Amino acid sequence: MTQKRLFLLVDGRQSYEEIAIFRNIEEVKISTSAFLLLRIQTLRIKASTRKDVFEANLKSECELWQLMIKEMWAGRKMADTHKDPQYVQEALTNVLLMNAVIGALQTTKSIYSASKLSHFDKMKNEVSTIPMTTAETLKHRINPCAGETVPQSVDVLLYTPGQLDASLGDDCPKLWCALGQGKVVVFNASTWSLQQHCLKVGSAKLRCMVGVEQSQVWIGSSDSIIYIINTHSMSCNKQLNDHQGELVDIVVDSSDPLKSLAYSCSADGKVIVWDVSTLKIKDWFQLQYQDITAMKIYNTLLLYSTKDLVLVTGIKRDFCFKVEAPVAVMKIPSSCLQLFRQKSQLWVAAADGNEICVYNMGDFSRAPHKILLQDCSVITCMIRVKQQIWVGTKGMSQSKLKGKIYVIDAEKKTVEKELVAHCDIVKSLCSAEDRYVLSGSGEQEGKVAIWKVE
Repeated sequence: MTQKRLFLLVDGRQSYEEIAIFRNIEEVKISTSAFLLLRIQTLRIKASTRKDVFEANLKSECELWQLMIKEMWAGRKMADTHKDPQYVQEALTNVLLMNAVIGALQTTKSIYSASKLSHFDKMKNEVSTIPMTTAETLKHRINPCAGETVPQSVDVLLYTPGQLDASLGDDCPKLWCALGQGKVVVFNASTWSLQQHCLKVGSAKLRCMVGVEQSQVWIGSSDSIIYIINTHSMSCNKQLNDHQGELVDIVVDSSDPLKSLAYSCSADGKVIVWDVSTLKIKDWFQLQYQDITAMKIYNTLLLYSTKDLVLVTGIKRDFCFKVEAPVAVMKIPSSCLQLFRQKSQLWVAAADGNEICVYNMGDFSRAPHKILLQDCSVITCMIRVKQQIWVGTKGMSQSKLKGKIYVIDAEKKTVEKELVAHCDIVKSLCSAEDRYVLSGSGEQEGKVAIWKVE
């Protein structure tokens, strides 16, 4: 047995026969066959790729092999349905434990004990079906928490494109996943294989990540420090320590081709303007409002969200005004402030509800257009992808609370798709060059789903 298929190797022969690939198995059962004057137990395996039914006398191991094959078969089916290869690994672990139990007990009850480890075979008939739209849009799942004792929330996601410069060596596109306690896990975004198991940047919750000038990733932490990662050496050897409150957002202004600026904002309302090339402070100012949860840049404007309003300032601090949030918007959480530059729109989401307000950036005095998300209880994050807004939430699906993604047509302002993304709340979203959207889940699941963009 391997992770993918079954083989038969007969004693005394150097060749083997392939019995079946787990994906193609249709039935596994114990039967009886006549042998001389006796009826003996045999294991029968029916597969879609075989014309005949495979049958073997495995003597005393017949029941054990039935358990193990059915567990791997069920794990393979779960992996294909959920686009999550980790199910195969978990099924294999269960199979190895079954084999160990049988070997250790050597009693009449050993098969009964081993059967208690049959998780996926028992689970396969209980799992609710995945909605067709979700199955068609879902491409793959990866687990940044593999190796951890318990799953962790995927708080922030960042995609950084690779470079074609041969002198830089293997500089592939990367997916950065911020977990709890300052941990960052990095995947190769070409193969979705693990590239860096764990980068450690402090021990506090990470709030934001941004790619800067292709060679750096700036990470804002709840401990008030900005950690700078070199994307080639994959090491952190620089820190910016000039904030006193927890970082909530970092944005980069690349409008001047000669000098890039980065704006960082902390929850206490302090905004620092950094010269990216020198890492020195070019300017700073203090907002009159506390409890800042997010910041965005739009041309010469900086926009901030607080728990009950949106604040707008010029990048040169030459003016400041506030946009009152509607009564229904009680709190605007981090990352729920999204710009649609091509249409001069500001999308604002209610955290503890199911409402999104779309403002015209040219005239904030106009009443916003409101979009209601059906069966949604909490909105956590939003991103723009092409002509769509993807909204990460927690809501009802098949009478259970799930992590859901609503895909909204920005032109029509209507929901195009509802994707049942995770078992837990959707905590983070990012886009990979508008080809894929990646969603990170809460601590009950701790996985990342990869979605195809139409």
